[in-house]
Amino acid sequence: MQTSPTWTEILMTDHETTERVFAAFEQALAGPTPPSTSIVADALEYFTGYVERCHNHKEEDHLFPLAEQLGVPREGGPLAIMIMEHRRSEEALAALRTFAGEYIGGRNDALPGLQKAFAEYSSILKEHFWKENDILFPMARRIFEDKDDATVLAGIAEVEGRFGSDTRERFYALAARIVETSQMRDLSENLPKDVLAAILNTLPIELSFVDADDRVRYFSHENHAKIFGRTRGAIGRVVEQCHPPQSVHKVKKILQAFKNGERGVAEFWLDFGGRKVHVRYFAVRSAEGQYLGCLETVQDITPIQAITGERRLVDEALAI
Repeated sequence: MQTSPTWTEILMTDHETTERVFAAFEQALAGPTPPSTSIVADALEYFTGYVERCHNHKEEDHLFPLAEQLGVPREGGPLAIMIMEHRRSEEALAALRTFAGEYIGGRNDALPGLQKAFAEYSSILKEHFWKENDILFPMARRIFEDKDDATVLAGIAEVEGRFGSDTRERFYALAARIVETSQMRDLSENLPKDVLAAILNTLPIELSFVDADDRVRYFSHENHAKIFGRTRGAIGRVVEQCHPPQSVHKVKKILQAFKNGERGVAEFWLDFGGRKVHVRYFAVRSAEGQYLGCLETVQDITPIQAITGERRLVDEALAI
């Protein structure tokens, strides 16, 4: 039976989600190519709409007042520090908002200012989150009774309700999009398609990808000699049409186990044409765990099996 999250779990998940956005946005800002205006706009929306206007008010409107009422000192105590750091983060966010607006408006020369403002903003909140997670929240948990926990939970719901019935889910989805966009920059934006294709075709492993509907969508080494021959006619075909009849049911069983989350890898090896061939299937999943398909790798491991002793880099250099 699934239980509802506690107020500490909600607030700490907010922190964890925001730190993932920090890491993704930092990566986008530091990349070899300028960040897209869309990821800057998304990050600004998340920081302003969720962290500043929603998350901070869950604490300031409900958690902090109740903690103070039950004995956690405000003036000169941890609550004063937390509130002061909220104000500092809001000031840093105002500067970030200015540079982000200029950058989104087409001023590429605003990027250094945006980078500096974000570094200041994220630095304040990373330290702040640590203090809350490790000091303030445990302190509050020690003095709160069940009714107090319920009061804070109701307060969190009230604050989130100001922005819609699905506020947390919406902003968590936005956070996931920011992270995904940043991760995609590593491949799709930093490498031209022809370079990426050449890299995949240079690997000593043949690749094939079957999507979540069990249809072939990609294979590598199209114009190279392959262990198992394949032509473009395979693209779009269901997996049943790409394997011998006697093995189809086994392949389908593996794919179903991948879809069910029961396993993530399957492998086997066989003698084929005088070579030892190693075949592996990998479940491919999104950052959120959604099943996207199956990656098949095929490799002739005969030369690897013949390796003995050592051959170091210096030996390879001497052989050139």
